[in-house]
Amino acid sequence: MANTRQEIIDELKGLLEQNVADIKEQVDHLKTQFYTIADEVAEEASAHEEQFKELLSVYKAKRAEETAEQAKVEAENLARKKAILDEMQKMVEGGDADGVMANLQRMRELQAEWKKIGAVPATEMQAIRKAYQQYQEQFYDLVKINIELRDLDFKKNLELKTLLCEAAEKLQNNDNIVEASRALQQLHDEWAEIGPIARELREDLWNRFKTASTIINKKHQAYFDELHAKEQANLEAKQAIIEQMKAINEPIINGEPWNLKQWEEATEKVQELQTAWRKIGFAPKKHNQSIYETYRAECDRFFATKKEFFLELRERRKEREQRHKEYLERQKAREERAKEREEQRKAYVAKGGDNLRRMHERLKQEVKTAENNILFFTAKSKTANKLVESMQKKIDDLKAQLAEIERKMDEE
Repeated sequence: MANTRQEIIDELKGLLEQNVADIKEQVDHLKTQFYTIADEVAEEASAHEEQFKELLSVYKAKRAEETAEQAKVEAENLARKKAILDEMQKMVEGGDADGVMANLQRMRELQAEWKKIGAVPATEMQAIRKAYQQYQEQFYDLVKINIELRDLDFKKNLELKTLLCEAAEKLQNNDNIVEASRALQQLHDEWAEIGPIARELREDLWNRFKTASTIINKKHQAYFDELHAKEQANLEAKQAIIEQMKAINEPIINGEPWNLKQWEEATEKVQELQTAWRKIGFAPKKHNQSIYETYRAECDRFFATKKEFFLELRERRKEREQRHKEYLERQKAREERAKEREEQRKAYVAKGGDNLRRMHERLKQEVKTAENNILFFTAKSKTANKLVESMQKKIDDLKAQLAEIERKMDEE
């Protein structure tokens, strides 16, 4: 069984190489199956659908051509069989005993020719078959032919119809009831083509054949009743899935905001529903397409909205990443400017360090000289207080300057 659209397309291509008259059921099944399976990628789905429709067009064209040719052949077959019926009617209605005896061989020739002619239009089939059987039976019933010859013909027909009865009874054991029903129809066609049997045996043999046919027909009806019940159950199961999909989509339709976790949980649930859908068989044919379209619409609504959400989420992330990037660039620029200022400061301090040391040495020397001088003035004159005070103030100022220079030098 095909599981993907591409496999269905390949299978359809293979079927188109066969006689289109024999593949209708397979094509109908593939068509239903094709529109039940979904592609993951929209572009791939479109390409597959276009290719599938092209193959269906080829199939329809071939079928139309086959139908037209078949109609033409059936019309020709009908004309040939009507000509045979006309001749058989004349033989039945217009001949005497001797004439019927003389026509016996011709009747057999007509029967042989009739069997070689193919199908006729379905609308005419029952009428000409009935007329054919009628003329055959009338021919053999009305004429008084040689008993041995007639009995031989009846015996041959009895053997053939008995074999058909046995074949119909064996069909009851065929587990494939559809195949058995088709085979039974073929047996009925063959029955109608076989000539009559002895009058006293006709009813019993026909009842035997009809009884076997009835059993198969009842099985066939039961099979399709069960199939329809199963398809109805599948329809209800698919409708339940659609209702769950609608419940998931309802907040989306109402515009309720979802976070990332809610989307992840909803996606997991949708995927579970999709898996369950694929496991369900076909619904009734008249509902298959419409219910699939409803299901597909709900899935598309969910994933389209999800796509919009994640596109918007991606854009917001990009904006945050861009802002963070710009922040880092500004921070780096600030650090580089701070580093540059620090290097400039150090260079400036390094450049002025010698001046501080020279000034320090000079002030130390001035302090030393001033202290020596104040000792000199104190030793020479004890009454020179004002001069000593002035000199002491100068020493204190020099020491304060010296202390400030030492502090700056320590900071370096």
